[in-house]
Formats: sequence, C-alpha cells, structure tokens
Amino acid sequence: MKRIISAVALTLICAVAAMGADTMVLKAKNGDVSFDHKKHQALGCKACHADEKGGKIADLGKDWAHKTCKGCHADKQKGPTKCGECHKK
Repeated sequence: MKRIISAVALTLICAVAAMGADTMVLKAKNGDVSFDHKKHQALGCKACHADEKGGKIADLGKDWAHKTCKGCHADKQKGPTKCGECHKK
C-alpha cells in the first residue's frame, strides 16, 4: 500500500512540475519577464535554443533578449515590444 501511495505522489509531483514548465520566468533587474513556452513552440519560435531539438539557451542576457525576443515581436508585429509589457514588477 505504501508503494502505491508513493507512486501516486511521485506521479502528481512530476505532473505538476511538467505543467509549471509551460510558463518560463526570466529574472531581470527591472522586473521579471514571463512568457508561455508552449505557445512560442507552437508558433515555431526556435531562436532561443541551441538547435531544433531544444538544448541550452544560447546566450540569455539583456542584449540577447532585446535583440532576439523584442526584435522578433517587432518584425512579426505581434507580442510585446515596450518595457512594461514584458517586465512585470
């Protein structure tokens, strides 16, 4: 019985962790930036990762994010491009 309870608890923990990964939060000095990871994947946004299979985010930093994320939003005329639209305090 203890094994069943442990297995159910572990399954629930893993499920909650997997659901939590849908929203990514990037820490920033002027307010954290959060975005829907699954939505970006569905749109075909692959600029963040090392290759198409995923992998590490190349060079995550202020300049990179402004060029990559904000630049893509501006080019596609979709998504936030102003400071307060991304950085939530």
